[in-house]
Amino acid sequence: MTGGQGTQSSSRRGLPASSLLAFVLLVVGATCLAVGLGLAPHVPAEGLSVSSVLAVLLAVVGLVLIGLGVRSAWRTRRLASRLLVGPVAVVLVAVAGLTLGQAVAATLGPHAPLGDRTPASVGLRYEDVTARTADGVRLAGWYVPSTNGAAVVLCHGSGSTRSDLLAHAAALSRQGFGVLLLDARGHGGSAGRPMEFGWYGDLDLRAAVDVLATRSDVSRGRIGLVGLSMGGEEAIGALGSDTRVRAAVAEGATNRVTDDKAWLTEELGVRGWLQQLLDRLTYGATDLLTPAGPPPTLRASAAAAAPRPLLLVASAGSADEVAAARFIAAGSPSSVTVWLAPGGHTGALAAAPEQWSRRVGAFLDGALGVAR
Repeated sequence: MTGGQGTQSSSRRGLPASSLLAFVLLVVGATCLAVGLGLAPHVPAEGLSVSSVLAVLLAVVGLVLIGLGVRSAWRTRRLASRLLVGPVAVVLVAVAGLTLGQAVAATLGPHAPLGDRTPASVGLRYEDVTARTADGVRLAGWYVPSTNGAAVVLCHGSGSTRSDLLAHAAALSRQGFGVLLLDARGHGGSAGRPMEFGWYGDLDLRAAVDVLATRSDVSRGRIGLVGLSMGGEEAIGALGSDTRVRAAVAEGATNRVTDDKAWLTEELGVRGWLQQLLDRLTYGATDLLTPAGPPPTLRASAAAAAPRPLLLVASAGSADEVAAARFIAAGSPSSVTVWLAPGGHTGALAAAPEQWSRRVGAFLDGALGVAR
C-alpha cells in the first residue's frame, strides 16, 4: 500500500511519460523541419541532388514527428497538455525556423550561379582575374581598368554574384575608377563554401586588395571598397582590418553579428530584446556550422578604421536600415557619413542614378585623392 501510494504521488508530481514523449517529438520534429527548410534553396537550384533530397526528407520527417507529438499530447488525460500542445508546437517551429533554419541557410546554401552577363554587356572593357585567399580559396572576378589612378573592389550581396553589379560597375567606371568585381567564396565562379552572413569578408577582400595593389594603373593609397548588403558589411569589416583600404561605401549594411542590433532594445523595448535573443541563437548556431569565426561588429570596425572615411547609404524608407546606419556612425561620428537615399534596399542607383553617381563619386574622389 505504501509503495503504491508513493508511486501515484510521484506520478502526480512529475511529468507523465506521454507528455514528455510529446515534448521530445515536438523538439526533434521542429529541429528536423528547420534544417530541411534551411536546405530548401538547394531544391530549385540543383534539382535532384544529395542536399535537395535531404532537404525534402528532413522537412517531411519533421512534419511527421510534429504531428506525432501533437497526437501524443492530445491523447493524455491532462487538460493542460491538450491546451498547450498547439501553442508549444507553433513556438518551437517558429524559433527553430528563425534561428537554426537561418543558420543552416547561411552556411550550407547552394552555390549561386554566375549567369551569362559580363561587363561587356554594359559596354565595359575588362579582363578576367583571380585572387587567392590566405586560407587557399580561389576567387574569380573581372577587372575594369582605371583611368584616374584609383580603383575599388565592388562587393555583391548574399545569394548573388558579380554579374548583379554591372550597373554599379558602369557608373563607377564612367568616373574613371578601376573596378574589381569579385565573387565571394561559394558564389559565381569562386571556389569554397558560401557564407551568407559575410564572415569570410576580411579574408576575401584582403585577397581582392592584393590584386589591386599589383596593378600598374592603380596608384599607391588609392584603393577603396564599394559593397551592397552583405558586401557592404564585408566592406566595413575590411576597412577596419586592412589599412591599405583608404575608404569604403556600404549600401544597405545592417548586421552580421548579434551586437550589430544593440539598438533594437532601446528602439523597440521588449520586442527588441526578444529579437536580440533570437539573434543570439541564430549566430550561435551559425558559429557551430562554419569554420569562420564571428567578425567584429560593424560599429567597432568603423571605429577601428578612423580617420579613414566610410559612407553609409541607407534606404530612407527602411526604418531598420536608417537605425542601423546611425548606430554604426555613432561609433565614429567624425569619419562616418550617412546618406539617406531614395529607393529600397540597395536600390539607390536604380532610383536616382545621377544622385548616386554624384554622391558616391565625390566621396571616393575626396577619399582617394582624385582630382577633377
